[in-house]
Order: sequence, then C-alpha cells, then structure tokens
Amino acid sequence: MTEKEVPQSEWLPPLNPLHVFEVAARLGSFTKAAEKLRVTQPAVSRQVRTLEDFLGVRLFERDQQGIRLTPAGEQFQREVSPAFQIIRTAAANLKETRKVEPLKIRVYTTFASKWLIQRLPSFHVAHPNIRLNISNVVAPIDFSKDRVDLAIQFGDGKWPGVVSELLFTDLIQPVCSPKLLKTARLTEIDDLRNVQMLHSHYRRTDWHDWLAAVNRTDLLTSNEISFSSSILTYQAAAEGVGVAIGQIHLLRNEITDGTLVPLFDAPFERKLAHYVVRPKGRPLNRKARSFLIWLRKSMDEFTAASRTASP
Repeated sequence: MTEKEVPQSEWLPPLNPLHVFEVAARLGSFTKAAEKLRVTQPAVSRQVRTLEDFLGVRLFERDQQGIRLTPAGEQFQREVSPAFQIIRTAAANLKETRKVEPLKIRVYTTFASKWLIQRLPSFHVAHPNIRLNISNVVAPIDFSKDRVDLAIQFGDGKWPGVVSELLFTDLIQPVCSPKLLKTARLTEIDDLRNVQMLHSHYRRTDWHDWLAAVNRTDLLTSNEISFSSSILTYQAAAEGVGVAIGQIHLLRNEITDGTLVPLFDAPFERKLAHYVVRPKGRPLNRKARSFLIWLRKSMDEFTAASRTASP
C-alpha cells in the first residue's frame, strides 16, 4: 500500500515532535523541556514547529514572557497526554516484569507465623510470577535506610515518613491449655494467683494493661515467666506451663481447634493495632500494589470470619 493509500484514520504525526510537544506542554516551557529531554532549546522549538506544520495549526503562542498553549494546543494536550502516560506505565510494568528483584516485606514474627504464612498460598495462586522476600524485625521500619517495599508493624500507627493502613486492633485476653484448665481452678480472675503468668519480653505490659482494665492490678506478682517471643509464650501456654496473655485475633486458629482456651470472658482492646505501612511520597511498584490489594481482601475475609466465630 502506498503512502497515498493509507487511510486517514491510520495517520500519525511524527512521534519525536509529538513527544517534545507533550513534555513542553506539561512543563510550560521550552527551556525546561530542553533540560528534561537533554537537548537544546532551539531543538525543542524546531520539533514543535515540525508538529505544527504537520497538523496545520499553531499549538503555542510565543512572546517575551515565554510560551502558552493556544486553544488548539490545550485541546491537543488534553487528548495526547493520557496516551503518553499509558505508554510510560506500560513500559515501566514491562520493564519491572523482567527484573528478578522480589517483593520485600518486613513483618513481626508472630503476625507472620499466626496469620500471614497460612494465607500465602492464595497469594501465589493469584500472583504466581511475584517472588516474595519476607523478613522479621521488631524495630519500626525506616524506608530511607531499609530496602523494603512494605512492612507490617505494631503500634499506634503514627510513624514518621510512612502511610499507615489499619489491619486489626490489639485484642488481648488470658488464655491457657485445656490441660491446665482441668488441673487448676481458673473460674475467677482471682485464681490467677495460683498459676504462672506468661508473657513475651516485647509485650511485657500486656498483663498490666489487661488487669488494669478489669481493676485487678493487685494480681501483678513475681509469679511470672517471661519469654523472648510471643511464639514461645503461646507454646508454653499450650503445654500447660501457665496462663498467657494472648493476642486473640492472632490466636483464632488455636482457640477454634481447642489448643488454647480464652478465660474469664473479658477481652480488652488496647489503643494499639497492626498496620501495613508504605513509604510516604514514593509510588508503589506493581508488585507492592498487588500484595496490598490481596492483603486488604484477605483481611476483610478474616474480619468477617472472626465476627461469625465470636459468641
């Protein structure tokens, strides 16, 4: 097919002048466009003139104050700019799929062990091409130093330099094994005097907070065992060593299957929670966005199931 036979619907303006126009219109300056494109200002002017000649309209007014779009130029920019953004996004996504870098997530060990890991198969079914690198650290994330895409943190949600999104609140309550419940008398809160009170080193105020909520801080004694992690604390409780102060949301499986039994029908919701956090002012890559969407959906399903399971 000769050039004369090309249908008008297939005509395209010269792409390099079109790109130069889009940048100059977006930045409002030939000089800034030249800096952005790493060419000279006269080169930008020539490319714009080429496009104007092709279209048969003036796209910019030029005067001593600089440049401004003509009405035709404004209309053309409105219609052309979204197309360039689509191209940029498509190119970035394609480039990203060729990278071998995994999605890096930092999370508390207890959250990973009791909630996240069992749900990861559903993520891999939905996103088989996304590799994950999951690490566990207690300290708050510093996205300016740590090479991490997303993090799940515990606290008040007010950390500098991040955007925090609530996952679920911290609901605490004493729990013990069915074995201990049979051998020890644990029908009243006062019966805690007769057992070992278990807690994690990192959550050493949990017993105080719960006892304060039920007006029984007088039960705080030296009759306690501290563990280096909540995982060990809950394992000790399951083995009948004593009564642990449990994170009820994270112990849903153990409570459902009877490994642990909540005591005294007195859960207490603290003013702390689990949050997923991301760096403020930094766009999320495609992999992080996919994980965040999956996490929200999984959390909604978990919350709905927890309400159904609650008495």
